[in-house]
This record gives sequence, structure tokens and C-alpha cells, in this order.
Amino acid sequence: MPQFDHAFDWVRRHVEQGPLPTAVLGVATADGVAALDAFGAASVDDHYPLFSITKPIVGLAALHLVEQGRLTPDTPLTRAIPSFGAGRDDVVRLRHLASHTSGIVEPPLDTPRGLRPSLLAPGRDFAAGTASRYSTIAFEGIAALIEDASGAPWERAVAQVGERADAAGLTFDADASPHAPVEAAEQGLDWPRFASLRHPGAGLFARAADLLAVGSALLRDDGSLVARVTSEAMRRPITAGLPKLEPYPESRGQDWGFTWNLRHSAPGLLARDTYGHGGWAGTEFWITPSLGVCFVLLTNVGGGVGRLGIDGDELHNAVAAAA
Repeated sequence: MPQFDHAFDWVRRHVEQGPLPTAVLGVATADGVAALDAFGAASVDDHYPLFSITKPIVGLAALHLVEQGRLTPDTPLTRAIPSFGAGRDDVVRLRHLASHTSGIVEPPLDTPRGLRPSLLAPGRDFAAGTASRYSTIAFEGIAALIEDASGAPWERAVAQVGERADAAGLTFDADASPHAPVEAAEQGLDWPRFASLRHPGAGLFARAADLLAVGSALLRDDGSLVARVTSEAMRRPITAGLPKLEPYPESRGQDWGFTWNLRHSAPGLLARDTYGHGGWAGTEFWITPSLGVCFVLLTNVGGGVGRLGIDGDELHNAVAAAA
């Protein structure tokens, strides 16, 4: 098996010397887990809040319904919520919700109004499909489309993603995790209120092994999680050529696929086919098919590691070079 000593040393150093409070790092191939370790007051079996890594998991749930002929990327949100978009002269479709191109005005993660009222708030940021600005509330729309198409709670469709990947630990229960993000309040997040929302764009909790199981299934590309044609489609850039607004401008070297962050020309990376997602508390989940590897970093830094001067691309490259 490949040796990933430099990657694990990177995490160990950032926990022992600061500023990471705790961390779990795991690396997997198509054959399963290659290396897994915990640092600080953490266990490899601990659940962590994933925040926005939730998005591609919910995206996989929606794509399963596309495969069943119950949705298409072009399905309008109004099919599930007829009252959506009053006063808008455009049509917001599933592909817009999944690629941050819906133009829905974004509320805080811990929105006191609740998810559905925030989704239905009047106005827009831009016309659907004309620009890209990161959106978490859009996933409330995806959840509504999942429920409309499946006839069951959207959380059930997410659980089924875990079942197909043998990732039994996916949960929206905040009590499952001993690792609430540190300094959340200082970074503007009411953690208890946020956790109570069970947000379809940011509310999942999981163990490293759960995400590694998802990554391994996608690396195998054997149809167990999504069909091969679906795997190709979800990594097809949707935002190519569109204006990219803060916080993900063109210079970051990425596009959005169907809920996946495609880091195809990120200036700090060695690899050029890496896709995955990060989360608000510093969590990372990335897959590089050309190297046959994926990795997961779970940690709990409110506001993410970037604000502390940590360059996560260093970890990306340590994993890629070892693979």
C-alpha cells in the first residue's frame, strides 16, 4: 500500500503545535481504507460535523432519483414548491440548485427564520444560470425535490446513500458528535440553533470511515453508488464560462459540477482532476481518480482552518505525491 507518512505528519504537527484542536485523517483507495489515524482528544470512530461536505452526499441522493427517472437536472423547483419564486421572471432548476447558480439570496447558516421561509424569501441575487455564488440554502430546494420525487422524507434518501456505500454512520443527530466546532460563536454561528435545523446543505455528521467508504465506491466506479454515466455527469463543469462571484472567484481555479467542487486548475495543487468538498469547520473530503486515492480530514475549527493561516493544499499534495 502507498505510504502517506508526510500527510499524517502534517496533521499531527498541526494538532500538537496548534492550531487544530483535534483531527482524524483517513486515506482510501478503490480497495478500501489504506490509512486512518486520530490526533488530540479524538478517536477514529468519532463523528464530526461535516458542514458543507453534506452537499455532495445530498447530491448523490438526488442523482439516484435521476437514475430512476423521477427527476432530471432540468426539473424546476416549482414542481415541489409551487409558491417558490413569486416575483422572479426566471426558472430555478435542480441543476442551478446543485451548482450554486440559482441566484437565491443566501441567509446565515443559523438562519433564525428557518430553512423553508428563508428559501421562499422574496428577491434574487441574479438570474438563474447567469452567475455562480456559493449557496447553502439552495439545498433546502434540493431536499424538497427529493421528497416530491421519492414520496418519502429527504433524510431517508440520504440514509440510502450511506447504505449503498456501506457508510452506516451518516446522521443528522448532533448528539452523535463530541466535537462541536470551537469558537463557533466568535465566528458568528449559533451552534445549537444551527444544529437544530438539520440543514440539507450543511447538517450531516459522520465518521471518517463513512466518507472513505463513499470515496472508495466512487473510485471503484462499479455502479454500487451511482452508474458510470452518472459519475461522469456529476463531474461535468456546470459553471464553466460563468462569472464567479465571491467567495469562489475565477482565480481559485475551480468550477462546480453537480454539487461537487472541481479543482481542475487550482494553482496550489499538483493534481488536476481532484474533486470533493470542504466544510465550515475545516473538514475536507477529496477524490483524485487519476491517482486512485481519496482522503478525509475531520476537525472542528469554527470558521475553517484558512482563517488560522493553514494552507490545506499542503495536505492535498502530500496525499497526491504518496499515491
